[in-house]
Amino acid sequence: MRILHTADLQIGRTYSRFDPDDAAPIAEERFKVVERIASLATDLKVDAILVAGDVFDSQTLKERSIRRFFHALEGYSGPWILLPGNHDAALVEGVWTQAQRLGVVPGHVHLALKPDTLLFKDQGFAVFTAPLTQRHTFHDLTAWFDTAEVPEGFMRVGLAHGSVQGILAEDVDSANPIAQDRAVRARLDYLALGDWHGMKSINARTGYSGTPEQDRFKDNQAGFVLEVEIDAPGALPRVTPHEVGHYRWSSREERLALATDLDRLAERLKDVGPRDVIDMTVTGQLDLASHQRLIEMLSSAQARARSFQADHARLRMMPTDEDIASLKADGYLGDVVQKLREGQGDDPEGITSEALTILAGIMMERATQGGRP
Repeated sequence: MRILHTADLQIGRTYSRFDPDDAAPIAEERFKVVERIASLATDLKVDAILVAGDVFDSQTLKERSIRRFFHALEGYSGPWILLPGNHDAALVEGVWTQAQRLGVVPGHVHLALKPDTLLFKDQGFAVFTAPLTQRHTFHDLTAWFDTAEVPEGFMRVGLAHGSVQGILAEDVDSANPIAQDRAVRARLDYLALGDWHGMKSINARTGYSGTPEQDRFKDNQAGFVLEVEIDAPGALPRVTPHEVGHYRWSSREERLALATDLDRLAERLKDVGPRDVIDMTVTGQLDLASHQRLIEMLSSAQARARSFQADHARLRMMPTDEDIASLKADGYLGDVVQKLREGQGDDPEGITSEALTILAGIMMERATQGGRP
C-alpha cells in the first residue's frame, strides 16, 4: 500500500496581517498546492490521498472557493478521503453540506463526515475515520478504532484530527485529545493525523504531515506531504516527505550596533526572493550613515520578497557629533536633535526614533541642496 498523507489545507484562509497585494497571492497558493499534491500522487501512482482534517478554514466559504477546491482534486483520479477538523467540523449545516448541495463532490472523493470504516478492497486496506462534528471535544474520538474489525489481510489505517496527549500540549488549534499509543491499541499500520501545522513523527506508526503550504512564522517543517508505504499488515511503514510548499515563511531578529553587523545582514538579505514571506525585528543602535544604509537595504529586500515586514521601533538612531555637524544642526535644531536622541530610551513604540529619522532625512536633503528650503 502506498498513500499520500496531508492535512490542514485551510482552503479559504485570509491573511489580514499582510498588505492586500501580498495577502491575495498567499491565499491563492492554498489552491495551487492542492493541484501539486494531486500531480505528485499521480506521478507516484499512490493508492489514495488522506487529508487529516481542516480541509477548509471556516464554515462560511464563497461558492467559488468550494468549486475551485473540488475542481483541483480532479488532478488525481484515485480516492481522496477528506476528514472534517476543528475549522470545518461536520455540522448539521456548514461547509460540507454546502458542497453537497452544490453537487461538486466528484465520485472518487470520500467525505468522512461520520465515524466509519472505509474499505478499499482492490487496494487491500481499510481507513478508520474520526471526524470532528463540533469544533472542540474533550474525549478521544479515535477510541473506537480499538474494536474495529476488517477482513483478514487488510491493512489498518487511522485518520484523525487533534492533539496527541502529552506531546502536543501547547500551540495546537484545539484540544481534541488523541492517545499516544492509539496505533498500538488499535493495531494500526499507520495513523495519519492533522492539526499540528508542522511535520512531526510521534512514533513509527503515527505522524503529523503538517500543512502543505506554510502559513505561520514557525520553523516546524511545514510545506510537505508524506508518502507512506506499507508492504503488508504489521510491517513498519516507510515514510518519505515530499516538499510541495511554495512560500517560505521566516521570522528573524537582528541586533545591530557596528558596521560589520550591517555587512552580515546585507549578506543574509542577498538571497531574499519572490518566494519569501519574512517578519523581521531590528534592535540595537546605529549612527546616521549606518541607519540610512539599513533603510536602503530593507527597502531593496522588500521589493524582492513576496512580503517583508520589518519592525525597527526598538532600533535607536544615535547620530554622532560628526553626523550633527554634517547636518549643520546647530542652535534650535541642534537642541531638538539632542532631545530626540536622548528621548528614545523612554519610547518603546519607536515614535521618537522615527521623528529623529524624519528630521535627519529632511536636514540631509537640505544639506545636499545647499541649504535651500
